Amino acid sequence: MTDKPSSPSRIALVTGAGRGIGRACALALIEAGWTVVLAGRQAEALEAVAEASAAPERACPVVADVRDEASVKALFAILRGRFGRLDFLFNNAGIFTAGVPLEDLPLADWQAAVDVNLTGAFLCTREAFRLMKAQAPRGGRILNNGSISAHAPRPNSVAYTATKHAMTGLTRSAALDGRAFDIAVGQIDIGNAATDMTTTMASGMLQADGQVRAEARMDVQQVADMVVHIAGLPLSANVLFTTVMATAMPFVGRG
Repeated sequence: MTDKPSSPSRIALVTGAGRGIGRACALALIEAGWTVVLAGRQAEALEAVAEASAAPERACPVVADVRDEASVKALFAILRGRFGRLDFLFNNAGIFTAGVPLEDLPLADWQAAVDVNLTGAFLCTREAFRLMKAQAPRGGRILNNGSISAHAPRPNSVAYTATKHAMTGLTRSAALDGRAFDIAVGQIDIGNAATDMTTTMASGMLQADGQVRAEARMDVQQVADMVVHIAGLPLSANVLFTTVMATAMPFVGRG
């Protein structure tokens, strides 16, 4: 479709927008004046984010499953039909797998991590490329949610760690393929943002030395502020990789 955007604000798409980092970033983008398509699998959660936002009229909840090619295509068809363009995609949707020894990890859990964390980001990036190349003005920005695990693993995290290392490859390749078309692609690696998914970090996490220790966490709003900053950069500048982490978390150094 060739409908013109219904809003003068810039258009963003956040996957996994119903909770955690995605929710915080979607709310911050709306607060900053963006119109945000909220994508996720749970309609009620997406509606709650829209209602909690500073401008519900600039929140567009769309139920979508990033693992499914047809669902992603339908998501982008809705976005294109309603707004006509996409200026910023935050590939945020992701899952953890159970913390079990590598030899005990079921194939189904491995596949689930690959499907959501990697294939989901690829499918959304592919559709964003198609739209961003064709729209006028051309181009846009894509930001992938990597992880500290894109650099160093936790014990018993082979599936999650492998997908986040692969996300780095997706980011580098897409950044190269997109630059001739004014598409800037980067990655934000986040360490211990305080969300429902990281509550166990505050009580104790298995460390590389075999001990279990509580880890520092940071306010998820710090992540949201960084995402909003990156989203607002001119396309002539790209943050290829950046790390935002709780200062005292056990990442820098040995142990």
